[in-house]
Amino acid sequence: MATTEEIERRVEDADSARSARRSAAAKQVGELALRRTAIAEQLADIERDLGDVLAESSDVMEIEELAEFTDLPVADLTRWRDTRKTNHTKKKLRAARSVGARDDTSRGQSTPRPPTSGRAPGPPAVPRVEVVTAPERVAADVS
Repeated sequence: MATTEEIERRVEDADSARSARRSAAAKQVGELALRRTAIAEQLADIERDLGDVLAESSDVMEIEELAEFTDLPVADLTRWRDTRKTNHTKKKLRAARSVGARDDTSRGQSTPRPPTSGRAPGPPAVPRVEVVTAPERVAADVS
């Protein structure tokens, strides 16, 4: 039978191996997520550029004709073009709102906006965890 010291060492060995695997998995997920984010940003930039070129060339070439020349689906070309237009429209709306907001504050009128949900935003709820330890054993003299 193993001594208490041997049992404790075995548990620590098993825990350290598990901890190393957990750490390696977390690092790998973090690195892959960073790569994914960078690639997604690059893709978004390319799609914006495609939309700009499609919009600029619309006066000399229809989407259908461009699809024939490039072997790209009409649906993809249309989506890139329309997404560009949507993004530019949203930017114009935001700019107009910010100008309007500046005008309101310059006149001294400040109206608080009601919250969108029923409560104020705050940190996410974290479950409370209580750690319970076993009572320490005391050697008793039983003679």
